[in-house]
Amino acid sequence: MPRCPWAGGDPAYVAYHDEEWGRPVTDDRRLYEKLCLEGFQSGLSWLTILRKREAFRRAFAGFDPVRVAAFDDADIARLLGDAGIVRHRGKITAAIANARALLRLVEQHGSFARFVWRFAPDPEPPPPRTLADLPASTPESTALARELRGAGFRFVGPTTAYAFMQAMGLVNDHLVDCEARDAVAVERAALRL
Repeated sequence: MPRCPWAGGDPAYVAYHDEEWGRPVTDDRRLYEKLCLEGFQSGLSWLTILRKREAFRRAFAGFDPVRVAAFDDADIARLLGDAGIVRHRGKITAAIANARALLRLVEQHGSFARFVWRFAPDPEPPPPRTLADLPASTPESTALARELRGAGFRFVGPTTAYAFMQAMGLVNDHLVDCEARDAVAVERAALRL
């Protein structure tokens, strides 16, 4: 199957590319999880985070934002001692602050998905032909990062926001000759919020 070259040959990465990356997501818990994991990934490879994802899910109560928003100092100490995750105090406290901020956005917008999907580019940019065609950030990701930070989110800059947008299907950045591109396009066309 022709696929984006970044998927490489690692089975976990290939499955992530084929089954998840770029597929449109409207579930608030999955959106929150991905935003947190993108923050934890900063400075590391995505494959490192992908391999630790189940440990992150256990450590962060399945990324239930209501439960994570209630985390306290004892939870922070527990997370700092968890060798299965990235033990970075700033990123851990950001995940907790982000859960609290997300809940405020849900109150304002009805769902985190409704808030986030306002930043999907319209019209969609042309399909990338090579990895060099993929930007690190866009005006939309810059605007999303600015609004998230204004709402109290942390560890969310324009590059992190764009990686989140790519992974959650707000843009279809599968290369033009990648077999997953058409499937993602069909799913995006059928999306209803």
